Amino acid sequence: MFRNRILLLAAPGLICLMANPAFAVSKEMIQLQTQVQTLSDQVARLQQSVDERMGVMRNLVEQSADSVNKMSSTVNQLQQKLSAESGENAQKLDQVSSQVQSLHDTVDELKSRLAKMSKQLDDMQNGGQNLAAGQPAPPIGGASPGSTGAPAAAAAPPADALYNNALRDYNAGKYDLSSQEFNDYLKYYSNTDLAGNAQYYVADIEYRQGNFDAAVRDYDKVLEQYPSGQKAAAAQLKKGYSLLELGQKDAGVRELNSLIQRYPRSIEASQARDRLRRLGVTTGSATTTTKKPH
Repeated sequence: MFRNRILLLAAPGLICLMANPAFAVSKEMIQLQTQVQTLSDQVARLQQSVDERMGVMRNLVEQSADSVNKMSSTVNQLQQKLSAESGENAQKLDQVSSQVQSLHDTVDELKSRLAKMSKQLDDMQNGGQNLAAGQPAPPIGGASPGSTGAPAAAAAPPADALYNNALRDYNAGKYDLSSQEFNDYLKYYSNTDLAGNAQYYVADIEYRQGNFDAAVRDYDKVLEQYPSGQKAAAAQLKKGYSLLELGQKDAGVRELNSLIQRYPRSIEASQARDRLRRLGVTTGSATTTTKKPH
């Protein structure tokens, strides 16, 4: 009986002793689960942050791609615009060059007329001195007394009037009439200072009318008969253009390169460089051996 009572009294203590290890293990498990849950929450938050940042970066990349595409489109539009403007500018440059050449011709004609007037004044002055000395004055122009002059010269219009009329009709676009007048000038006054200019305009009218074969031949006459004239550079430039129009690219490129070498600082050389650039040809290059101009 007593032993049973002792066992009954000891039983609660044993139960407590047996329960303590289980209680300790359960507490550690709870702490471990708490830590795992905390880490899981941190990983989830980190994943969310990464996803958000990736989304932002993706948006930035897409915006950058759109910007690059827009810039590329803008650059292409600018390139097309520049190409169109380059062609227009080249045409305008040709027109301005032609106008400048016409102005040069007008100035040269005025100089020639002033020189003639100066000579006439000198003749008149000499005539006055001869009259004062009791001698007959020679006729103005240097003709001897009693001479009638050559019939052809008498029938020809005055040189300055004929040239000015031809130049005026050229600038007005009356090419057929102007060509006839310039040819008349060459017929009667082929040895004057403006003969090379007249020959150039004959060729240039053919160029403007699309008769490029004839233009090449007449530009060659300027280069051969008037190599030191004012129109030599312009004639070589337009000869190169005519050859290009005829499909003779190699010959045209050679002519333009030759012009650049002979007149490197001229307006015509700038035009030749621009034309070669538009052809995709480097200045100074040619597919065949460069031919020296006449």
